[in-house]
Amino acid sequence: MASPILKFPYLSHATFLTKPLAFYTPSLTPKPRKTSRPIHVKQQQKRSSKCHAVTDLTSNTAPSSIEDQSRGEDTDDHLVLVGPSSEEERRGEREVADYDWTEEWYPLYLTKDVPDDAPLGLTVFDKQVVLYKDGQGELRCFEDRCPHRLAKLSEGQLIDGRLECLYHGWQFEGEGNCVKIPQLPANAKIPQSACVRTYEVRESQGVVWVWMSSKSQPNINKLPWFENFARPGFKDSSAVHELPYDHSILLENLMDPAHIPISHDRTDLSAKRENAQPLRFEVTERTDGGFAGWWGGGDAQTLPNFLRFEAPCVLSNNREFIDEKGVKQYFSGLFLCRPTGQGKSMLIVRFGGTTRPQIANWIPEWFFHQRGCTVFEQDMGFLSSQNEVLMKEKVPTKKLYLNLRSSDTWVAEYRKWMDKVGHGMPYHFGHNTISLPELPAVVEHAPAGLVAGASSSFPAKGGTGKIHAPNMANRYFRHVIHCKGCSSALKAFNVWKKALSAISLGLTALAILVSGRQWKAALLVSASLCLAGVYTCSTLIKMSTTNFIRTHRRF
Repeated sequence: MASPILKFPYLSHATFLTKPLAFYTPSLTPKPRKTSRPIHVKQQQKRSSKCHAVTDLTSNTAPSSIEDQSRGEDTDDHLVLVGPSSEEERRGEREVADYDWTEEWYPLYLTKDVPDDAPLGLTVFDKQVVLYKDGQGELRCFEDRCPHRLAKLSEGQLIDGRLECLYHGWQFEGEGNCVKIPQLPANAKIPQSACVRTYEVRESQGVVWVWMSSKSQPNINKLPWFENFARPGFKDSSAVHELPYDHSILLENLMDPAHIPISHDRTDLSAKRENAQPLRFEVTERTDGGFAGWWGGGDAQTLPNFLRFEAPCVLSNNREFIDEKGVKQYFSGLFLCRPTGQGKSMLIVRFGGTTRPQIANWIPEWFFHQRGCTVFEQDMGFLSSQNEVLMKEKVPTKKLYLNLRSSDTWVAEYRKWMDKVGHGMPYHFGHNTISLPELPAVVEHAPAGLVAGASSSFPAKGGTGKIHAPNMANRYFRHVIHCKGCSSALKAFNVWKKALSAISLGLTALAILVSGRQWKAALLVSASLCLAGVYTCSTLIKMSTTNFIRTHRRF
């Protein structure tokens, strides 16, 4: 993921990945980790089968074209480029695992940010769902489609704990049954087919998860559980970000520590381009459900960071260390990446630890969220264009990427995992294989007109008026509307700006009317202070609604 964020209220993503705990604690001793251990490859014989790569668009055999030779496959470039990870891959074979993308738990939203008084429209791949709280505060999830005339239920409202479609007023209770149709005669019964499809949801460790399969019962054993987040004293900062590129590109970015010193140069004190260096990686586990391993700086004696990817879209980066008091502390960066359609994704990012500096308690969380937005925006141009190229070229990433052993090991592992399970996804871009979307991406236009503009002004509908009409390139739409804390802060800044403007105007008028010189001076000074407050509020509002614009440093 590269990237982004102050994923912890007091520690940026860049800091965690490049100097993981440099200013997190004054002295630490990372847990020693030897760098020579056998790879543990879990083979699930009942779920996997070997097949010759007859359907692969590329193989690992000797180069047969000038293009292949130019990419270094017939030279010493294999010493620096990521190569085959198994004998099967070297022979041109690949492992295919039984996989169905619907039989997984997907992260929908942070529990704390689910609206209490409005439905929330969300997507998983191309499936549109609506999440809401019923009259008892229980989370419910339906297909986002009214059975009457296909209107989006997420555009509706909650009436006495029931979800009402705003097209004709049909109301549905928590199990998906229709309980009211205003147009139905008094003596008529509601048709049994007037019901909506429901999805099973679970809340776990502050995150709402949805089971997408309608063919199988939810597998509770598959529900992710994060040990560090359950440790005594563990505190985390969490945020939701909507992003304009595919979830696979987002995951690539998040598991790529090498880009941080360059792309996020000077975003904080630890990310500096002169600190870019080769990294070392050690894969310790490969399964049908993902991979894991250790990584660290190229000159490090130990590999202190442990990365794990778990299907379908969970990435964690953990580190243990001993503080100055001899107590073991734990730090985790957790990234939950939900596919929301072609070229779109939603990320729940959580950074936490069992200890943190006191200054973190004094800094408001919205400030760190906005800094996080800046980090994502620094990568947005690169990742959006990468998404476009993948869709345009229509070839596996092996034909397009030059993955270095010293920077891109996790990226190669992820794309090779997609080779194994991609056939069970709506579409995928693997290392050697590819399956394109069957249907072109749906372009959702922003509301237009006076009525639609007024409708979009409500926070649950995606904006605060036509200035913030739904647009994923806008910071407000990508993050603020998904975050109760940042939304409340923005509203407060607007209120204070208006109040201070009015007070300043009143004080200036009084200064003109009074005759005493001292009174004039006092009133004008007070008016100036109010104007300074107006400027501060304007700056903070701009921070919440304006994207980062990259300006190149001059050396």
